[in-house]
Order: sequence, then structure tokens, then C-alpha cells
Amino acid sequence: MSGLIRVEPVALLPTQAGCAVFLGDGQKVIVFYIDPSIGASINAVLSGAKAPRPLSHDLFNQAIEAFGAQINRVVIVRREDDVFFARLFMTAENEVMERKIVELDARPSDCIALAVRSEAPIYVLDDVWNDVEDMSSILEDLRTQQNGPQGFGV
Repeated sequence: MSGLIRVEPVALLPTQAGCAVFLGDGQKVIVFYIDPSIGASINAVLSGAKAPRPLSHDLFNQAIEAFGAQINRVVIVRREDDVFFARLFMTAENEVMERKIVELDARPSDCIALAVRSEAPIYVLDDVWNDVEDMSSILEDLRTQQNGPQGFGV
């Protein structure tokens, strides 16, 4: 997709203020901070853990599927100071309605939690990507200091 950089979660690390989410494209890594409970929700899926009962993101994902919809992609569309904004794109089609594309404003953390559950791609707009500092060396330093985690670790 033109104008978009595809990214993957490369690390989730606990911080004093919550959880740091590192997203990367293989050449650059960016970071933003989220609530620890959402970090734990993302980490559970990425590590293959199964909750005994559905978590909030599991429930929302099940509701989406029950209505004949699917998550197509997540796009981080803007940054204001240290706050990121995202859009969740879904397609809905069922016996009641024709195919409909739905775009919702959402927090990047919630979008990522849903994207990893549905294996939907995550993108960052070029302008946002280019405006954010590369945090690859910081991530490596953190991994070295903690003598681990090489991937996920909430």
C-alpha cells in the first residue's frame, strides 16, 4: 500500500509508567507507551498464552466475527506530542447487509491488541513514520541491560 509502512510488534517491555510497545519494519523501530493491562493482552496473544476466560479484546474480536465482520488492517495515522492516533479498518458483510467497509478511530494499543488476534496487518503512515525517531539502538540497550528479552516480555 502506497504511503504506508508495514510494521510488526518487535518488543513489549514494562516501564515505570506502563508498557513500551516497539514496532518495527526490519530497518527502523519506533516506540510508544500504553497501559500495562493492554500490553499484557497483546503479549498473551504473541506468546501463545490462552486466558481461561475471554479478555476484553477477545470479546470484541468475537463480536466483530459474530456480526460477519473482519479486521482488515490497522493504520497509525498521526502523532501529537507523544500521543499516537490510529484507525481500525473492518469489512462487514452478512445476510442483512451488503459488503461495507468500516473505519473507526481507536487507540493504537487497542488496534494492535485486535490486530494480533485477527492476524491483521499493522501500518504507519509515511509522514508519521518519518517524523518519529528510530529507537533501534535504545531497544538493543534495554535488551542488553535486562539480559533478555529478545522478543516479548510484559
